[in-house]
Amino acid sequence: MIEPTATRPPRFDISTNPATEEHRKSAIRGGVLGYYADQFDIYLPIITLAPAMIYFQSETTSAATEAIIAAFVFASTLIARPLGSAFFGQWADRAGRRRPTLVAIAGFGISVAAIALLPGFQHVGHWAIAMLIGLRFLGGFFLGGEYSTAVPLAMEWSPVRKRGLVSGLITCTSPLANATIALVTLVLLSSMTSTGIDSAYVQWGWRIPFAIGALLAAVTFVYYITHVEESPDFGDDTINPEQAKSPLAQLVHGTHRTKLLQVFVLMTGAWLLTNLGAAVLPSVMKLELGVPSTTVTPIMMISSLITVGTFVGAAVLSQRVGRRPFYIGAGIAAAIVTPSAFLVLHTLNGEQIVPIALCAFAIQVSTISMYGPIAAYLTERFPAKIRATGYGVGYSLAIVIPAFYAFYISGLSSVFGERAAVPILAVVGGALVATGAFIGPETRDVDMSN
Repeated sequence: MIEPTATRPPRFDISTNPATEEHRKSAIRGGVLGYYADQFDIYLPIITLAPAMIYFQSETTSAATEAIIAAFVFASTLIARPLGSAFFGQWADRAGRRRPTLVAIAGFGISVAAIALLPGFQHVGHWAIAMLIGLRFLGGFFLGGEYSTAVPLAMEWSPVRKRGLVSGLITCTSPLANATIALVTLVLLSSMTSTGIDSAYVQWGWRIPFAIGALLAAVTFVYYITHVEESPDFGDDTINPEQAKSPLAQLVHGTHRTKLLQVFVLMTGAWLLTNLGAAVLPSVMKLELGVPSTTVTPIMMISSLITVGTFVGAAVLSQRVGRRPFYIGAGIAAAIVTPSAFLVLHTLNGEQIVPIALCAFAIQVSTISMYGPIAAYLTERFPAKIRATGYGVGYSLAIVIPAFYAFYISGLSSVFGERAAVPILAVVGGALVATGAFIGPETRDVDMSN
């Protein structure tokens, strides 16, 4: 059932209130800076650590064991993020957004700094990989908390008519962070040796991006301390009958669980498409088409930079046409463009760089640009008293099912063939996004003070 759209006017117009104008700008800047620092930390082990994983394990480790270790490093963060979202989301919904945001930023900053100082297998044996996995779990917990608190804080300070733009400015830092880390890592790998356990990159070069990540967290923390005020929508004295329940209980067992289910459907499709564009695409170019890594990396970097613009464009478009029509259209477009581009890729060879790059750009834009309005949509979807919990859990919990995309591809390949598996998953992802949007309401003009 489609819910009616809330249209009551907000308590005051932040965009025209001189007393709150500077607070509004500061909160939005904090949201942008915090999300960039958050996303920078998320991509570090995926891009920076991959060439240096031998530092944390024995040189005699088999390829199968290496794959298991890499999976554990990834899964530790994956498991921790929904837990952090639930914990910090409830805290933010009960005590305000600002203090939990500060704790979350400090937490992931300390965890990433600690990783930069880790000893290797040569020094502490298997404790090296255990400490890495443990710190990634800890970091994931605080990362789940950061976006669950800082994003609602920024969006609640945003004027109604600019929430789409603000959402795009915040979320576009994700591909920007990805491109930044890829560039830093590429420069490091080009300027120092990286082969063998005693090489400069393996011993200390990989630590530089982690130190940068810790510095970004420190700068963000100081900015929130000195510039960002508490949300104007928090602290409303209105009492509701469910207020005695925890925000998580209200979300899961109360009247809001249909909202969580609807968001879960949409976000499951979005995360599935993200995995196809971020993880499967480079693998297809390298392993199936034979494109060298030195070419794949620049293609992915340029794609990320292109999507910085398309994130903002998608967010602005959603402000014009509405969130619901946007996501219905984005899901349908992804279900058409993404599988078509993958099918075209399979007709090319590794020497046809230009058409390969164009297909890669099309896949990246069609799979991840829809995240542009997501900060606005998810925060608009839940009332103030459970907003941080709803945003964090709805965003994070949906990561889990799509994370097993490799198994889905394997199963579909055995039935429909290798070239059909990824396009089929792309159609499923797009259909889930469109369906999730269709069964939900329009949120663009919702009063976020309630």
